[in-house]
Amino acid sequence: MCGIVGILGKTAVASQVVDALKRLEYRGYDSAGVATLECGRLERRRAEGKLRNLEEKLSRAPLSGAIGIGHTRWATHGRPNETNAHPHATDHLAVVHNGIIENFRDLKEGLEAEGVRFDTETDTEVVAQLVTREMRAGKAPEEAVAAVLPRLKGAFALGFLFDGRDDLLIGARHGAPLAIGYGDGEMFLGSDALALAPFTDEVTYLEDGDWVVLSRGGATIYDVGNAPVSRARQKIQPGAYMVDKGNHRHFMAKEIHEQPEVVGRTIAHYVDLATGTVRLPLDLPFDFKALKRLVISACGTAYYAGLVAQYWFERLARLPVEIDVASEFRYREMPLEPGELALFISQSGETADTLASLRYARAEGQHIVSVVNVPTSTIARESAVVAPTLAGPEIGVASTKAFTCQLAVLLSLAVAAGRARGTLSAEDEQRLVKALVSVPSLMSEALKHEHDIELLSRDLAKATDVLYLGRGTSYPLALEGALKLKEISYIHAEGYAAGELKHGPIALIDETMPVIVLAPHDAIFEKTVSNMQEVAARGGRIILVGDERAAREASVETWTTLTMPAMDPIVAPIVYAVPVQLLAYHTAVFMGKDVDQPRNLAKSVTVE
Repeated sequence: MCGIVGILGKTAVASQVVDALKRLEYRGYDSAGVATLECGRLERRRAEGKLRNLEEKLSRAPLSGAIGIGHTRWATHGRPNETNAHPHATDHLAVVHNGIIENFRDLKEGLEAEGVRFDTETDTEVVAQLVTREMRAGKAPEEAVAAVLPRLKGAFALGFLFDGRDDLLIGARHGAPLAIGYGDGEMFLGSDALALAPFTDEVTYLEDGDWVVLSRGGATIYDVGNAPVSRARQKIQPGAYMVDKGNHRHFMAKEIHEQPEVVGRTIAHYVDLATGTVRLPLDLPFDFKALKRLVISACGTAYYAGLVAQYWFERLARLPVEIDVASEFRYREMPLEPGELALFISQSGETADTLASLRYARAEGQHIVSVVNVPTSTIARESAVVAPTLAGPEIGVASTKAFTCQLAVLLSLAVAAGRARGTLSAEDEQRLVKALVSVPSLMSEALKHEHDIELLSRDLAKATDVLYLGRGTSYPLALEGALKLKEISYIHAEGYAAGELKHGPIALIDETMPVIVLAPHDAIFEKTVSNMQEVAARGGRIILVGDERAAREASVETWTTLTMPAMDPIVAPIVYAVPVQLLAYHTAVFMGKDVDQPRNLAKSVTVE
């Protein structure tokens, strides 16, 4: 979740760029940099660590250019040092980048075969070199960017500054947010409106696939097909909030749409994208291979993340898992052998029951690992190892991006455990990492179904009861889907393992009952189909969430089908969380509920 800023100004902009980057510090970063045009020529200042280090460099070697771009980087590809810090540059341009270029290795190998030499370990430099190649072939900057964007796979935002072009910035968005700010003879580019608030009160949020050409006279926006398009301008409150809603009606909607970006950032923190291996940035005081059991505990949505992780650890690492909600775990007095591993999951890191369970496990001699979104929280401080989720601030009470980031961390840990225990080959690990790296772009594809989901929610809002079904890792997601619908729309909903349908819930099925079936085409898909047939035979209104093959082979009439992109089934719980969240969100909005602050609920439960 790096930060991007660009300014087409009237006077020296370097200090303004740094000030704007400071407003994005909440995103987290490990290096920073600025590039400007000095008498028409590109100049850069970059520094490892905090922005104060960059400011010190600028005080010693000032930049006076009236056009510039800046960046705060959270390392994804390559070490967090000055060489890998953004902006990256060639003799033609400088570029800043937020996100992951999934196919950078293939692109890099092609460029190297042509004799291109790379100076950094990052995926971003591939973008700089590709656009430079197009410009050396005679294309104008706008033409070069337009030619390169379709070749890039992943979820990303980009900002370009061109040598010799003191009235041109280009930005592009594919899965990661980017906003345009309007001034009097000035224009701005930023990761969100918060960065631009000191300079403008009018912004446009680019839509997915958009790219924009900025000059001091205004902005020309193009869609994914390179056709000029018009996007709405919006007024913002200058500096009013630490985090704003962007162009979304609610924080929950914004956080759902942030998932390609923050999940990508989280994945990049735990895997080596260049080698296709898991690279845990953690000093583990235990050996996965020596463990006989893993204990997991959490509350609410975090508990459902733990349930998914149970499947992953047992399947990939052959490590037995025992899991319980923290409010029960703390009173069960579970017998624990010293030297075992206990894993606790919490968005806030302050959940009272989870903290009490952690303290019990620690007293029983367990190694403690916590998966938290707040690294300074009590749970983090009392853990031997902290695995951060890097979701950024989550304002909406109903957890969305924190949940999917938890899943990304847990799958990374499960793959690392499988490698350590010898249950995964090197080829297995690379396949799984490839699947993980594809998740941000798959989530972006899933978000494209929002309009269909919004229309469906108008009918779902009329229901008094809703059933969610799933098998395997889709079962915990069914539980999570039911929880989301309950907590923000107040419609009664239950999640069940699909195989349990005939053991009770089938009695509820009639022609008024919506049944949401989460069914990626995996090894147990045919079993799920048999349960769908049982629902259809009783007149139930089936909403199928599955990939194209699942939709084709379901052999049952559905009320509607939400067709997800094809993917490795191992990552389906992360991607399928998107339609589950959107369905709950739009149903609640249609019913007029307060989705960000649902009744009787709190973001962090710090009491028993």
